[in-house]
Amino acid sequence: MIAYEIVQKALRAQPRKWLVTGCAGFIGSNLLETLLKLDQQVVGIDNFSTGYECNLDEVRAFVSGEQWRRFRFIKGDIRDAAMCREAASGVDIVLHQAALGSVPRSLHDPQTTNDVNIGGFLNMLVAARDAKVSSFVYAASSSTYGDHPDLPKREDRIGRPLSPYAVTKYVNELYADVFARSYGFNAIGLRYFNVFGKRQDPNGAYAAVIPTWTAAMIRGDDVVINGDGATSRDFCYIENAVQANLLAAMAAEHDRNEIYNVAVGDTTTLRQLADMLRQELAMRGILYEKKLIYRDFRKGDVRHSQADIGKAAERLGYMPQYRVRQGLEAAMPWYIRQELAAAA
Repeated sequence: MIAYEIVQKALRAQPRKWLVTGCAGFIGSNLLETLLKLDQQVVGIDNFSTGYECNLDEVRAFVSGEQWRRFRFIKGDIRDAAMCREAASGVDIVLHQAALGSVPRSLHDPQTTNDVNIGGFLNMLVAARDAKVSSFVYAASSSTYGDHPDLPKREDRIGRPLSPYAVTKYVNELYADVFARSYGFNAIGLRYFNVFGKRQDPNGAYAAVIPTWTAAMIRGDDVVINGDGATSRDFCYIENAVQANLLAAMAAEHDRNEIYNVAVGDTTTLRQLADMLRQELAMRGILYEKKLIYRDFRKGDVRHSQADIGKAAERLGYMPQYRVRQGLEAAMPWYIRQELAAAA
């Protein structure tokens, strides 16, 4: 039995009370769904700045009525320290996902990104420490690797940040480490690498590449690549990220106050990704025959990204169950349904 199966069995046998910040967002809503299906009690926070009520509605449709009744929602902002304290009261485990993502957004508005991602993070860290939660897991980011050239990326080797967003996520790691040394409060940071899947927003100026391109191909719109198409990423399907969160939440004490990469360990260029999306859509009767459009590289973007997941595998038992192609295959029906519903 793999580590993830053991953890799920343990949680069913002894349910915990969880706090998921950003619970109406992409990753947060998937965590919420999984926890409720495991019969856990969950408190969720979201201010709907990047999360959506429809994501919560979808989770409700996917779980039983009894499971949904174990969920309590708080509409609030993590910049509100009092709200953070109230939400963390009586909680066993915190999964802190709330943040303002996106490199371009941070370049456009560094101050708000800083206020949410650093000020809000510190509020949650203090609230969790004071509530004496047993485990605090937070969303770190592969952007922390910055301009460090080595591939694959290892947790102990980082470069200079390339965007305000990357700065904020690195400061989160520094704060978590200081809290471990100053207060004995150990947290785990998960450096996500290009997570994708259901409930990922395809709209807006800061949407991620996979839902954006998929929606464009379904509509027959232009697909625009920043750069020459050789830029590569380690795309990670959402179920892998959910697995990593639950493993981290239940990790042994000596495996906390650590950073772990959450990815697959593969590299996929943007040209390869576009081809995969065409193929997945074609298998479902949607043909996209337009040529790709290339434009200048985007400021703050890393040229290549690939994770070394050996540390997470060895210490957490992390074992990604979806490679890139498998994740696209699993996610595609949801993307198509959403786009067709929006066009109706």
